[in-house]
Amino acid sequence: MQGRNQTQVKEFILRGLSIHQAAQIPLLILFSVVYILTLVGNMMIITLVWSAPRLHKPMYIFLGNLSFVEIWYTTTTVPKMLSGLLSRINSISFSGCFLQFYFFFCFGTTECFLLTVMGYDRYLAICHPLRYNVLMSGKICSCLAASCWIFGFLWPLSPIFLVLQQPFCGPNELNHFLCDPGPLLELSCIRSYGIEMTISGCIALMLLSTFSFTFISYTFIIQTIIKIPSSSGRLKAFSTCASHLTVVTIFFGCVMYMYIRPPGNHPFYMDKVVTVFYTVVTPLLNPVIYTLRNKEVLQVVKNIIQIH
Repeated sequence: MQGRNQTQVKEFILRGLSIHQAAQIPLLILFSVVYILTLVGNMMIITLVWSAPRLHKPMYIFLGNLSFVEIWYTTTTVPKMLSGLLSRINSISFSGCFLQFYFFFCFGTTECFLLTVMGYDRYLAICHPLRYNVLMSGKICSCLAASCWIFGFLWPLSPIFLVLQQPFCGPNELNHFLCDPGPLLELSCIRSYGIEMTISGCIALMLLSTFSFTFISYTFIIQTIIKIPSSSGRLKAFSTCASHLTVVTIFFGCVMYMYIRPPGNHPFYMDKVVTVFYTVVTPLLNPVIYTLRNKEVLQVVKNIIQIH
């Protein structure tokens, strides 16, 4: 509470993506198009899963939850980033910055848990097909999805509480386009490496545990697929999980680069590029990958088009 009472900063200035004026409009158009496509694509998946009875399966229920997360995950950062490209000074209030920080981490953490649960679902479907309906019943599916949301919103409370204890009474310019714990802690008047290490450890624990569980699931999946005698069976099994594995690789790869790395001076421009990948690009890739590579989803889309 003492650190909070010393806080004098009322707002933060976000430097944004580019300092070159000529690049502002092209970036604004590019990210506006990507954001609109992300919203439309993920809303389409949610609508399909909700309306098509044949998609009322655990795999697609998790996919619908993931699409809902992606909509809000990208919405916590992209609109503010776009407004910054339109204005000379991109400011955000102190409370607004920490609200963005909290919800950005909430939806990001929920996505980590959902990707892990989706990997476990594919493991059961491929490695234990005869017992799949028992091991992944509707009740279990609902409990797993609910747990992802509950833990996703509870886990970030600890990091944000620790950052809030730091006094902010000096510079208020963040060299980023969003409120991230790293740049925020650099502006603290009193650097506490104990708090910084605790925050890093908390984030690393969540990322490493979810990634490790997902990695183990896919290790068993690949071992099972290799043992399938027919080439057509192997191809079908690989195509079923390849889309999820692609999303997992991109998302966890970028996030782990940002939050699990040795301390030191890292180029700010590289951090911004990597952050764009997991906050802007990945939410767009999900509907594209899952719809174009999934025959069942494509069939539902064709049926809807034929009806209309």
